[in-house]
Amino acid sequence: MIELYHGSPNIIRKPIFGAGNPRNDYGPGFYCTREIELAKEWACPTRNDGFANKYLFDMEGLEVLDLSLNKYNILNWLAILLENRIFDITTPLARDAKDFIVSRFTPEYASKDVIVGYRADDSYFSFAKAFLNNAIPVSSLAKAMKLGQLGIQTCIRSEKAFSRLSFHEATSADGEEYFIKRSTRDRKAREDYLKLLEETDIRDAIYIMDIIRQDWRNDDERLQ
Repeated sequence: MIELYHGSPNIIRKPIFGAGNPRNDYGPGFYCTREIELAKEWACPTRNDGFANKYLFDMEGLEVLDLSLNKYNILNWLAILLENRIFDITTPLARDAKDFIVSRFTPEYASKDVIVGYRADDSYFSFAKAFLNNAIPVSSLAKAMKLGQLGIQTCIRSEKAFSRLSFHEATSADGEEYFIKRSTRDRKAREDYLKLLEETDIRDAIYIMDIIRQDWRNDDERLQ
């Protein structure tokens, strides 16, 4: 049994299977975090107050895809993101990059009850788009996902998994306070990202064009 938090403008006592935005990171599902402070930030995308809804979650017997494990790499995460989020594909390279990553690096996830992995907040989503357009190397994309300490999200996907959620309580989040915290976190991630690019030695860096030309596979040791 673990504790999960879902940030929302509303108190959600019983999450509804099948509801929500189907274009979220890992498709339709109920997105949570194990950190109450992050849930409060996610509850306040504007200056309006929100709630961190707390649940007890029994994961025993569920099929879980945990993208934070060492057996998975950053392109596994990106492949799932590309299948679900709407990307503004503006160049032939970005289109080919998307097709390549999805075909080579998508792990089996459709049948999973739960997916655990990075959350593609606004800044992180922009890092992924930069990688597709050959603007940053794969090593920088992997490091960028840890910037700002955005944390890991847990996506409850199946009806079976929804039935394992038990509402516990809702803690209020001050909109002004947590909107500022959220904005500050995003700004810091972008600032750290620019510093990261300045420190990148492009002579040894590997970009998406290199990965496509060299026909990388999911087991390539350079992704570890």
